[in-house]
Amino acid sequence: MAFGGGLALYHVLGVATCVALLYFTFGEVDLRHISLPSLPGSGAASGPSPRAAAVAAPFVERRGSQLFLEGEPFYPNGWNSYWLMDQAVEARSRDRVSRMFRAAAEMGLTVCRSWAFNDGAYNALQVSPGHFDERVFKALDRVLVEAGRHGVRLILSLANNLEAYGGKTQYVRWAWEEGVGLSASNDSFFFDPAIRDYFKVYLKTLLTRKNHLTGVEYRDDPTILAWELMNEPRCTTDPSGDTLQRWIEEMAAYVKSIDRKHLLTVGTEGFYGPTSPPSKLAVNPGIWKDNNYGSDFIRNAKIPDIDFASIHLYPDTWLLQQRATVDEKLEFAKRWVASHIEDGDTELGKPVLTTEFGLSHRAQGFDPAHRDVLYRAIYDIVYGSAARGGAGAAAFVWQLAPEGMEEFHDDFSVVPSEHPSLRRLIKEQSCRLAKLRRGAGEEAKRALSACAAGSS
Repeated sequence: MAFGGGLALYHVLGVATCVALLYFTFGEVDLRHISLPSLPGSGAASGPSPRAAAVAAPFVERRGSQLFLEGEPFYPNGWNSYWLMDQAVEARSRDRVSRMFRAAAEMGLTVCRSWAFNDGAYNALQVSPGHFDERVFKALDRVLVEAGRHGVRLILSLANNLEAYGGKTQYVRWAWEEGVGLSASNDSFFFDPAIRDYFKVYLKTLLTRKNHLTGVEYRDDPTILAWELMNEPRCTTDPSGDTLQRWIEEMAAYVKSIDRKHLLTVGTEGFYGPTSPPSKLAVNPGIWKDNNYGSDFIRNAKIPDIDFASIHLYPDTWLLQQRATVDEKLEFAKRWVASHIEDGDTELGKPVLTTEFGLSHRAQGFDPAHRDVLYRAIYDIVYGSAARGGAGAAAFVWQLAPEGMEEFHDDFSVVPSEHPSLRRLIKEQSCRLAKLRRGAGEEAKRALSACAAGSS
């Protein structure tokens, strides 16, 4: 597209986003009475619809072991704020979403991982199998629009292995209450035909959801970088890994049958399983050396419909039984991330994203400086891989929140404004990754603009 046409396109996107922002802030806006400018050569006197503007942005793609955007390698710096949809439901809490995106943009962050599920809980998206609360769906619509307004893309997780926000426990409970469940075990989520059908109904409903602000179906919205099948899937009743593997294969194929535009990942923590060589099993922490809880990192990630692998990293929790020192935690963390990036380069030929990592402030002897040291070590490994064109694509902090969200904090939460040294470190990572793209693409330009604003 010619440069002049690009400027016009951004003008259109800006107007459409402002319309959506009015909704986000004040409620319903009648889009029929909003005049939008025309794209050059469109031939439409009244200009394109909000939908046409929303789908104009490019999708993130995978080529081999790297992510690509607009024909150039894409190196995002990201974070986790799982609560975005929940907090966008009610007017009194929506400003938290805006404030988080604004704070992230100031640090040059370009991708956020968040939940696109809430099953049977407070502000549930899915209130019962196949029945959805439109009020909550509209909240997720708002999150997509607000993310786009700040130049942020989303990795949206589709289910939870844990009970928070319903999780697989809620699906099993639904099947049991309706008299169709095969077992009361939480792991029946992975093998019960009725529950698998429940989940597929949810998947189809979500992927084909039409955003009420833009008119764009989620499967056509490039604001979404990727779907994640489940947060930290585990199937403890089948340590062979076969049950979880079959579920991943089935659900990955189903997602791709509906949506081939978006990337897809599993959401695993990265534990090596029965099919891994002994040298890799030795990398597993503590009790995971012999019990991987049904996951099998390399085998899971090799599935053709899976576009990139994910790992998590929590040395405080995983090494607790070993009473590890700070130095031991740091050495484990570096070995863990480097080993999986090596897998991406040599075994998988796919990108590897550290989609969660953190250090607990409740750990014995914790000092905020320990967190800075760990983050820098992880960032250095990712940057080194990106600089040489390797599989290490990104690392996402768990978790960030704006001020006044204490009820959502956990052991790892960080309010950037309250931790200046860590805020600078996160921003530095955004800056050096953006410089690898040499300003190619809007995300890199926004990150470099944040860098130019200073180191505060």
